[in-house]
Amino acid sequence: MELDVMNISGKSTGKKVKLNKEIFGIEPNDHAIYLDVKQLTNRKRQGTSKTKERAEIRGSRKKIKRQKGTGTARFGDIKNPLFRGGGRVFGPRPRSYGGKLNRKVKDLARKSALAYKVQNKQMMVVEDFNMEAPKTSEFAAIQKNLKLDDKKSLFVIDERNKNVYLSSRNLQNSKVITLSELNTYEIMNASALCFVESSLEVLQKNA
Repeated sequence: MELDVMNISGKSTGKKVKLNKEIFGIEPNDHAIYLDVKQLTNRKRQGTSKTKERAEIRGSRKKIKRQKGTGTARFGDIKNPLFRGGGRVFGPRPRSYGGKLNRKVKDLARKSALAYKVQNKQMMVVEDFNMEAPKTSEFAAIQKNLKLDDKKSLFVIDERNKNVYLSSRNLQNSKVITLSELNTYEIMNASALCFVESSLEVLQKNA
């Protein structure tokens, strides 16, 4: 399987890139994608919710009324969860929501997501480019040339490029990340995946 290498003007350079079947040609595993995306989104949760339980409420420990003979239910102290201002029963406590996921499952999930992009023709390769200064209008023009201006696009570059990053930051439907930041959620969340030539080369080399 091969893809044409485009330039930032939206025209073919005449070069082609052969895709590694071990990455882009596998049978996608939906459950692996689900597990990886679930872990990534769970890790974004703060997990700081906290309510006071019965032992943490400030109040008297004295029994409110006698045990028997009142004709109503028996009660203990005023910190009873049934009373207004009482302690919460089994309330939330600070915790981490990120679970453990094996590295092989995470790798399979990312490869499955990449395979889906190739199957759905939502992936393209652009030759390496640089920007002399941060210019949002120039990056928007690149998107338009590549026919990505109306799509939620994800650009994957080999190493952090400050000018390219700053140029894309104000565009709502575009995001630029480095290869080391690429994960299953980012791939599946984009409707168009765009690799620069050098980042795709490194990805396939390290597979």
